[in-house]
Amino acid sequence: MSDGELGDAVERARDGDEAAFAAVYREVHPRLVGYLYGLVGDDADDVTSEAWHDIVRDLHRFRGDGEAFRGWAATVARHRALDHLRRIKVRPRTTALDEITAEPATPGDSEGLALENISTEQALALIGELPQEQAEAVLLRVVLGLNAPMAARVLGKRPGAVRTAAHRGLKRLSERIGTQPGQFGPGRQDRQTGGGHGGQGGPDGRGGQGDVDG
Repeated sequence: MSDGELGDAVERARDGDEAAFAAVYREVHPRLVGYLYGLVGDDADDVTSEAWHDIVRDLHRFRGDGEAFRGWAATVARHRALDHLRRIKVRPRTTALDEITAEPATPGDSEGLALENISTEQALALIGELPQEQAEAVLLRVVLGLNAPMAARVLGKRPGAVRTAAHRGLKRLSERIGTQPGQFGPGRQDRQTGGGHGGQGGPDGRGGQGDVDG
């Protein structure tokens, strides 16, 4: 689904069109699960459900196109992930992206292999082994499909820093994949994602990307 189509579906969903909401959910949910798996591991399904609870609650306030909706949903999901990590008293690995020296962000052929396989459960496990700033940049840029400025807004960082972190993460992934023959063979299994957009967790009052009225 293109960003234009997603934006139209979000607008119809906001007006109460259940079929349009189902289309939005089918498009965005697997990507959110993949992103959150990189942040909270096996708790991703539960945290994604909590994120959808907030997305549904605040959808009437959202204004923006498909790209903005992806960014807003990612921000809501990230807030939920950080809340979850605080509840279980796990500190996420963090590094200041702004301190990274920029380097060319054009992926080579070997990094294309990482891109091609990044949606598999094995690839997500490898992403989880990256430094946190690289993992989040790769997840936002590749799994959620955000551009660098939107990913930077989700993370509260500069676009150049996010590009660099994504480049370094993809380079490291391609090196790891290259040392594990058969890791991503034809029989690989994609991570299964659960359904349902209800969830537990109360409002946190935080917004996200896009323009939210109110």
